[in-house]
Amino acid sequence: MNSLLKLRKPLSTSLNTPSLHRFFSTLNYVFEENKGATGFIHPTAVVHPNAMIGEGVAVGPFCTIGSSAKLGNGCQLHPSSHIFGNTELGNHCVLMTGAVVGDDLPGHTVIGCNNIIGHHAVIGIKCQDMKYKLGDECFLDIGDNNEIREFTSIHRSSKSSDRTVIGDNNLIMGSCHVAHDCKIGNNNIFANNTLLAGHVIVEDYVHTAGAIVVHQFCHIGSFSFVGGGSVVSQDVPKYMMVSGERAELRGLNLEGLRRRGFQAAEIKSLRTAYRKIFMPSDTNSMGFDERLSEVEHDEDLGSVSVVCSMLESVRDSFTEYRRGICKFRQWRSS
Repeated sequence: MNSLLKLRKPLSTSLNTPSLHRFFSTLNYVFEENKGATGFIHPTAVVHPNAMIGEGVAVGPFCTIGSSAKLGNGCQLHPSSHIFGNTELGNHCVLMTGAVVGDDLPGHTVIGCNNIIGHHAVIGIKCQDMKYKLGDECFLDIGDNNEIREFTSIHRSSKSSDRTVIGDNNLIMGSCHVAHDCKIGNNNIFANNTLLAGHVIVEDYVHTAGAIVVHQFCHIGSFSFVGGGSVVSQDVPKYMMVSGERAELRGLNLEGLRRRGFQAAEIKSLRTAYRKIFMPSDTNSMGFDERLSEVEHDEDLGSVSVVCSMLESVRDSFTEYRRGICKFRQWRSS
């Protein structure tokens, strides 16, 4: 016990040394006070002389910036964050401690303006696809105003003819994964541990709850909701809600539609169309395709734009190379 106390004493003493106080004072100076046009690069950072650094960039201790990197104005690199390969950051991006962006591979990682890359997130590295051939170009493009939280991984494309794309204004929470060749739209919210396999397409205003998995090549339609713990193995049409160990349709995402400003008349029309297609009163009278056609040719519903959009989303899921829609239960109306 005495030996342990002896070991602890130097450690506790070292935490109060003047050099450590100076270290944290420097960090505070870099990220809070020095926001002018002059910028700051900590002496322990390794910045290649060929890197292009914009005005007002703050680079903290133990950071690495590679030879092909381009940083826009006002970017902040917190301690031990790293930028590798042909990587471009737009203005006012922030890399939190431990974040890694880019890879020394052919191709590029391009990130727009006002993005936050969370603690220990890994963005723009080689994909986990066995078909990828070392030396092929691979790409990742990210838009503006995204918040990508801690421990998230986003990979580049698996081939030179494709790219991984993330749009604008997305919130991607901690420990999410976006695999190669995914296409993510705008204004989406991915809760913690949302895992997207390769080639998944997510449109706009999609909300996923935590710990969900999406099978490769699936398509998640706009304004849809995926319940927590779901395994999505087929497409989710626009405006719909799915959940389950093998996700099934659970109705319309009514609360999400209201929050996004859909009119009461539009929601009423969507509910009527949904019931006619997925909750028929007599399941023996018509098949699924016939019910779709009936709604398409309905004098009232067929003229409502949101209904037409939903029908198109369902139809598209059954075209070649698509996976069809999530299963649904044909409830008899009471």
